[in-house]
Amino acid sequence: MNQLPKTMKGVQLTKHGDIDSLVFNEQIALPYLTDNDVLVKVAAAGVNNTDLNTRKGWYSKEGNNANDASWAGSALVFPRIQGADVCGYIVAVGKNVSSSRIGERVLIEPCLTEADSQRLPSPWYLGSECDGGFAQFTKVASKHAYAVKSSYTDTELASFPCSYSTAENLLHRANVQKGERVFITGASGGVGSAAVQLAKARGAYVVAVTSKEKQGEVNALGADETVTRDADWKSLYKNKPFNVVIDLVAGARWPDLLELLSTFGRYATSGAIGGHDVILDVRTLYLKDLQLIGCTVLQEGVFASLVKHIERGSIKPIVAATYPLKEIKQAQQDFELKKHTGKLVLTLD
Repeated sequence: MNQLPKTMKGVQLTKHGDIDSLVFNEQIALPYLTDNDVLVKVAAAGVNNTDLNTRKGWYSKEGNNANDASWAGSALVFPRIQGADVCGYIVAVGKNVSSSRIGERVLIEPCLTEADSQRLPSPWYLGSECDGGFAQFTKVASKHAYAVKSSYTDTELASFPCSYSTAENLLHRANVQKGERVFITGASGGVGSAAVQLAKARGAYVVAVTSKEKQGEVNALGADETVTRDADWKSLYKNKPFNVVIDLVAGARWPDLLELLSTFGRYATSGAIGGHDVILDVRTLYLKDLQLIGCTVLQEGVFASLVKHIERGSIKPIVAATYPLKEIKQAQQDFELKKHTGKLVLTLD
């Protein structure tokens, strides 16, 4: 193995703000490994909604973009290297980790329960509470670096960790069963397109929401039916209620989603790209005996299950475009236009 450099190239978020808050730096110190860590040479890293939301301070409920703007509800520490979707190769290990792991191709579990060889009192998110994958190297606890044996390329594998584990967690928490009817919003995005595939892998009947222009692409993912965002959902499916709603959008149409559910239906969400303030008629909640489930922290076993799906080939990567790391600003601007289906992925040397 070649000697590791002392510094690396990467993109640092220097403050909350617009796209110019991202700065490419060629002299970032290499991460220091503690006993349980592995050092991963990043091959590719996907772009996510969370990257943009964190940069803008969207997670701050106080509205000052400072005191509670990380995923954990605390202040973000700057400069921060973002990037939760990481595929790479282990090049060094801490003293408690077997050297046999060096050379493994890995996917990093983005929801962390251990950092710096300490169990965390509450989970962190890769690229939020600690540095992530928008750099040549990143470190993570060995337990969060999953070896993956697959014919998919590094770029394709980098499309999986965040969006697909989020989707698998949504389906796991909502206990989606074979034969159940599942309604999925935002189905052309990273999490939504993953949820369509993973719900079909569970044997569910899937109705997916997308734009008219992307219906064909979402149907190709396995959706049994697609509907447009402005369709009259209630009249279309009044006689065929849904067991589960998987929602990434929220926004003005949120009350309609609860109306779609059958008695004892389950609503699960991990996003609010259409707006986080919604109107809830509590009568709908209690008269239907509904469950409302928020899904951020990955349940134990979810990421391992995702890796098995990848290795079996039961799900496929959807990469819309790739960019070199230096073009991260263009990638985020293109991401915000929402003209793509699947993932935008940054590649590294």
